[in-house]
Amino acid sequence: MKCPFCGGSDTQVVDSRVSDAGDCIRRRRRCTACTKRFTTYENAELRMPQVVKTNGQRAEFDTDKVRTSFMRALHKRPVPTALVDEAIERIMQGVLSQGEREIASRRIGEMVMGELGRLDKVAYIRFASVYRSFQDVEDFRDAIKEVQSKVRESN
Repeated sequence: MKCPFCGGSDTQVVDSRVSDAGDCIRRRRRCTACTKRFTTYENAELRMPQVVKTNGQRAEFDTDKVRTSFMRALHKRPVPTALVDEAIERIMQGVLSQGEREIASRRIGEMVMGELGRLDKVAYIRFASVYRSFQDVEDFRDAIKEVQSKVRESN
């Protein structure tokens, strides 16, 4: 760590403490060249993978897009925001746990569908109708049968 006062590269850690939130480490340092003290903060940096769209373009993972998908599907449905936040967090953890630098947008869509299926069956059908580009009533019937079979399996 470079000293911000003299630019020296040799510093000693005098004290280390974990923040109250537990998400960073505060380090008190002393420069061996000029003996001045300064504080540094160490944080973990998690990098979300790039999203590869169906047309091959790449984009940054955007949590707001995932949240918008949930909110559109859950419009006027009785699902608490806290449950939506937990579902989005599970999706983000699932994406991170894959450990890949890239993830297909279809995979994220499938994860959203899975979470919506647990939260609200109507929202699941709404999302699936757009996501899978339903063309006629038969597509809706198939999706409803799929939901009903999952409900029977869980009982």
